[in-house]
Amino acid sequence: MTSGTTNGNATLTITRPDDWHLHLRDDDLMAAVLPWTTRCFARAVIMPNLKPPVTTAAAAAAYYERILDALHPDVDFTPLMTLYLTDAMKPAEIERAKAQGFVVAAKLYPAGATTNSEAGVTDLRRARPLFEALAACGLPLLVHGEVTDPDVDVFDREAVFIERHLRLLLDDVPDLKVVLEHVTTRQAVAFVEQGPPTLAATITAHHLLLNRGAMFQGGLNPHLYCLPVLKREEHRQALVAAATGGSPRFFLGTDSAPHARTAKESGCGCAGIFSAPVAIEVYASVFEQAGALDRLEGFCGRHGPLFYGLPFNRGTLTLERRPFRVPAVVPAGTAGDLVPLAAGSSLDWSLVQPAARLVRED
Repeated sequence: MTSGTTNGNATLTITRPDDWHLHLRDDDLMAAVLPWTTRCFARAVIMPNLKPPVTTAAAAAAYYERILDALHPDVDFTPLMTLYLTDAMKPAEIERAKAQGFVVAAKLYPAGATTNSEAGVTDLRRARPLFEALAACGLPLLVHGEVTDPDVDVFDREAVFIERHLRLLLDDVPDLKVVLEHVTTRQAVAFVEQGPPTLAATITAHHLLLNRGAMFQGGLNPHLYCLPVLKREEHRQALVAAATGGSPRFFLGTDSAPHARTAKESGCGCAGIFSAPVAIEVYASVFEQAGALDRLEGFCGRHGPLFYGLPFNRGTLTLERRPFRVPAVVPAGTAGDLVPLAAGSSLDWSLVQPAARLVRED
């Protein structure tokens, strides 16, 4: 990491980061949102909750090719693919996916926990052969860590999942690498900090930036509705401390999840925050406010590769401390307009390189 000045403004240059949790969707929507990720991230772990979900090695290969076809030919970006675990999946499918080389993990969605999760796992005990196959292949399990029981308050679902399910899973399959994704509570932070070295967590930009009160400022804001939902300020502060504290157990995962504006502003608005257009700028602002800019590079570009056993990126990314005006909407063609995180506001840091022009280093 290096720092300097340009035109009197402070600059920060870091190893080009990766996004370890990303929703790209498909078709026209994917084509519209992909450049917002490739403008700054070298790799991203692509979520498999399409319709239908990516449940086979063949489906992962087809999705991988569609992403590559959508890339600008000069952009250096590697999609890291995942499988969507189901009750019906067989361990052999995980082995086939591993052999392809571009599938790096499998995703556990408790059935009904979030967008397009209806086909997810209904009983973790029945999925144990899949977890054992992942451990044998060296592939991490990515966990949406929430229970779906209607008797559990939506703000408590993460903490209850940890106590009811995750502790047992780690004990039952101790060799399995697990990423508890988009952690939102102080309980989750403490659990990861005290857990085995096979356990890590991703933290989103929006959970670092906002507490649950933001959803209700000036009226109900559907564009800040996500799952897991935003939590109390005490939990946000715990996340900031974890992200900026330098622990390699925590790394960047935006969980950027685009939905058309009409789908968010509806009678049953979709869960998900489209953060890709502002993610790296938000992370930089949060780390600066915490007095931890020197640790931004580790969180964004070092901890994730170490956990996944992948090399660090060779390229760099430069941010400049000058105002960045967030667009109010992002056009997505036939998919409709998208409303990004922090829409219409101004952030403290700006990306020096223009969007989608971070090119290959040959």
